[in-house]
Amino acid sequence: MEKIKIALIGIGNCSSSLIQGIYYYRDKDPQDMVGLMHHEIGGYKPEDIQVVAAFDIDERKVGVDVHQAIFSKPNCTTVFYPDVPPSGILVGMGKVLDSFADHMNDYDAENAFILADKPEPTKEEVVQALKDSGAEILINYLPVGSEEATRFYADCALEANVAFINNIPVFIASDPVWAKRFEAKNIPIVGDDIKSQVGATITHRVLTDLFQKRGVKLERTYQLNTGGNTDFLNMLNRHRLASKKKIQNGSCSVRYRQTAGRQQYPYWPQ
Repeated sequence: MEKIKIALIGIGNCSSSLIQGIYYYRDKDPQDMVGLMHHEIGGYKPEDIQVVAAFDIDERKVGVDVHQAIFSKPNCTTVFYPDVPPSGILVGMGKVLDSFADHMNDYDAENAFILADKPEPTKEEVVQALKDSGAEILINYLPVGSEEATRFYADCALEANVAFINNIPVFIASDPVWAKRFEAKNIPIVGDDIKSQVGATITHRVLTDLFQKRGVKLERTYQLNTGGNTDFLNMLNRHRLASKKKIQNGSCSVRYRQTAGRQQYPYWPQ
């Protein structure tokens, strides 16, 4: 079977875990696949996924082999497969727009983005890069609140005839106008947002379902997320949380607290 060729927008912790996982699971016995819900889907396995293009805006990642960039700061996810071989694919400079929050400049470089001093690509250049790479799926791992940037890349996917997986809480797949645009070109669109494997949101959802099944009337709930990565630091800007709160809230309110090193940056959305 041919490889599933993907392009990544944002080489952060999620991309790092994805790429590490591709190599980690390829030599594993199917009976020992801890951490995977499904080892094989439609005949495809993790090792059948191949990264053919990547975009980022951090100076420590742009121009670097994507398999090296996944271990660059400010990434801080667990390294469970350190021997990822070079890919030969260099991370391209991405479109900035609103994917960089100004308050990142106020924090230590170990925990925040450093904006690369490189020319930003045009829409035509991104589309051509996708076509030249042979990418079949464009995967969006931009920071929360990147509304304009997400729409920019969704447009690029449509122009390049590439499927789009939107892993952040910006309304694309769930927006009727965008959905019709993808449907008209017969291009798959999946989203919006992604859950941690076993994080606060899915745990909260399971518990609320349990209470309801046990006859408890729930009038109001909330969850408190504590995180120590760049995504949580990014969400300290409350204006970037509008879409995320709409997507996640439902019957619950969501509260975030960022912890980085010994400092705490409390944030309580209204």
